[in-house]
Amino acid sequence: MNTLAKLATVETKLLVREPGAVFSLLIPLFILVVFGGAITEGDTVLLPMAVTMAIGLVGLYLLPTTLATYRERGVLRRLSVTPVRPGSLLAVQLLLQLVLTVLAVSLLLGVGIGVLGARAPGALVLAAVFLCGTGAMFSVGLLIAALASNGRSANGFGVLLFFPLAYLGGLMQPADRMPDILALVGGYTPMGALRQSLHDVWSGVPAPLPLVVMAVYAVGLSLVAARFFRWE
Repeated sequence: MNTLAKLATVETKLLVREPGAVFSLLIPLFILVVFGGAITEGDTVLLPMAVTMAIGLVGLYLLPTTLATYRERGVLRRLSVTPVRPGSLLAVQLLLQLVLTVLAVSLLLGVGIGVLGARAPGALVLAAVFLCGTGAMFSVGLLIAALASNGRSANGFGVLLFFPLAYLGGLMQPADRMPDILALVGGYTPMGALRQSLHDVWSGVPAPLPLVVMAVYAVGLSLVAARFFRWE
């Protein structure tokens, strides 16, 4: 087993033991199951909200907390003098967080479609929206990790961002019941664009604007995070 594979194995074990990973899987699923009794085949609200929440929890909470904690504990600095470069750890972490997100979303889709009777969306369109949305949310998490001084502050920033973004994005209540100005602003947030795009996928009428918004966040914030990220 080469060095990178060993690193991936170790990081996978650590992620499995991380309580935040369990919460990212179970909280959206719990909400879907509790409120899923009213779901119908044509429902385009609850499942997109749950999927958006799952991606947001990984991107805003788990990813930045993990990376900032590694820097705080000197893990990244120590890796800089070993054959495993810090960039390898960052790449492995991003991949593992992506796998966790895929698992969380797959679980939601399995329960929502297979058990609660929601309609299955087009796979290719859903995959494209998922990648754009995950890229946008991960870019926010990377920026938090770049600016936070330690794991606790990264955790705090993630939580502080999650709830207002969730509200503006229509996760706390349907966007059509929000004040018009807030609904408009929310559509240009990463969570709002993701939820709207998922809503469009289930409605069968995907629109390009939310995808463009998510792509701008993914590229723009990733570049800013790379500029300010510190290895120690």
